[in-house]
Amino acid sequence: MRKTVWLAAATAAALSLGLTACGSGSAAGKGGDDGPLVVGVTPVPAGEVLHHIDDHLAAKAGLKLEIKEFTDYVLPNTALQEGTLDANLYQNQPFLDDFNKSKGTDLVSVVKAYLPPMGVYSHKAKDVTKLRDGATVGVPNDLTNEARALKLLAAAGVIELKPGAGADASPADVTSNPRHLKFQEMEAAQLPRSLDDMDAAVINNNFAQDAGLSPTKDAVYLESAKNNPYANLLAVKKGSEDDPRVKKLAKLLTSPEMKKFIEDKYKGSVLPVDGN
Repeated sequence: MRKTVWLAAATAAALSLGLTACGSGSAAGKGGDDGPLVVGVTPVPAGEVLHHIDDHLAAKAGLKLEIKEFTDYVLPNTALQEGTLDANLYQNQPFLDDFNKSKGTDLVSVVKAYLPPMGVYSHKAKDVTKLRDGATVGVPNDLTNEARALKLLAAAGVIELKPGAGADASPADVTSNPRHLKFQEMEAAQLPRSLDDMDAAVINNNFAQDAGLSPTKDAVYLESAKNNPYANLLAVKKGSEDDPRVKKLAKLLTSPEMKKFIEDKYKGSVLPVDGN
């Protein structure tokens, strides 16, 4: 059964249990336009990208950053909606759209920052097309990432989806499954540590890298960058798009300096995008 991940904890509890604060711990918006921009991120690659900006580019641009790291895909949006964050960087447009629709939030994209390609990983097969008959394949259990995972398996040629299956595709949309794959749905963050218990798993880039997996070296099939809608974006609560601090960060994220940083550091495991 599809499971939508949701935590209804109070903001204070969420911040104490679900994230690690980097900085002074000030609340979002403190000091107005002259205060630090409080940005929520997942540690890899978003956290690394933001810390590089903070260490090398922000001061020259007149920007102060406070970076808060989260280990799941829900709390960064909850905190943004509630005003504990000024912005976040970790999600793609289909995920943001689904979150707004299902949770009644009004979060908007400011700019695309980079593409973290999703991959199929396996300790039991070196080729995704060589998975055994009846293999168990782990997929994320949130709507957007499960659909993305199934489309990736379809692109690899191991399953087929019904025509028109899009951002809400589920196992019910699989029309051809010649290897009789069994899909095991679980929270995206749990997939890397469960990889040994399955034949393969489709894992989000940040959780793969957190677990020491290299997308370019370890994935048995990796998502293509061509016409890919899953670039990670800088998001804010609607009405904050014109915050001068947000505009400064958006410009830095898409600068030539950051393009070079992403290319040099990740060597294809994370890809720069045009930013529009």
